[in-house]
Amino acid sequence: MQDNAISIQQVITESLQLLLKDKEISIIASGRTDAGVHAFEQVFHVNIPDETDLEYLTFRLNALMAKDIVVNKIVIVNKKAHARFDAKLRSYEYHLRSKRTPFRRDEYYFHRATLDYKKMNHAASYLLGVQDFQSLSKVQTEVNNFVCDISRAEWVENEFGAVFYISANRFLRGMVRTIVGTLLLVGEGKMLPEEVKEIIEKKDRRAAGSSVAAKGLYLCKVEYPNQIFKIE
Repeated sequence: MQDNAISIQQVITESLQLLLKDKEISIIASGRTDAGVHAFEQVFHVNIPDETDLEYLTFRLNALMAKDIVVNKIVIVNKKAHARFDAKLRSYEYHLRSKRTPFRRDEYYFHRATLDYKKMNHAASYLLGVQDFQSLSKVQTEVNNFVCDISRAEWVENEFGAVFYISANRFLRGMVRTIVGTLLLVGEGKMLPEEVKEIIEKKDRRAAGSSVAAKGLYLCKVEYPNQIFKIE
């Protein structure tokens, strides 16, 4: 929810409240994203009456909401399931183009400079594993620790540019956008791949590169353990 703008959470919440005639209904998502970030998939949990026809509710929500928000599926989970705390893996993509196009300009980041993706992937390999990523997080963020377990960090080239794929058990505020900005410095030859390891070890945000534009970032997948679907 935002004080100064309409959010996706607000639209879904108010739509559920209207359809179910319950002003107390609220939703909790797997996490929050910055303004301008897209989501191929986002997950939230909500408590609704047991007798609710979930297929019909899905249909009515999509008919009611703006067309840039779509509810794909509503499933029953156990009463202790939590969209945020039970998530075991989150996957993001960052879409980068090296060729201009007048279309879909809010869906990718245009980067003119020639990039060495081999060096960028070498640098990305230093991100893998369980580490403290304070250097790659926004400052003044309210978290207990900066430790994340990154299982994938890889650039894949395509005909337009490249996509950066990254998966982890959790992400810090601004983390993926800062990682991409830092790896771009490597790709431009302004930083050696090995320096990424040094940046992580410093635990100082000032050591890393600038954060890139939000419009190239997509939340793509949130995964959960099978036991949350076992109804008690």
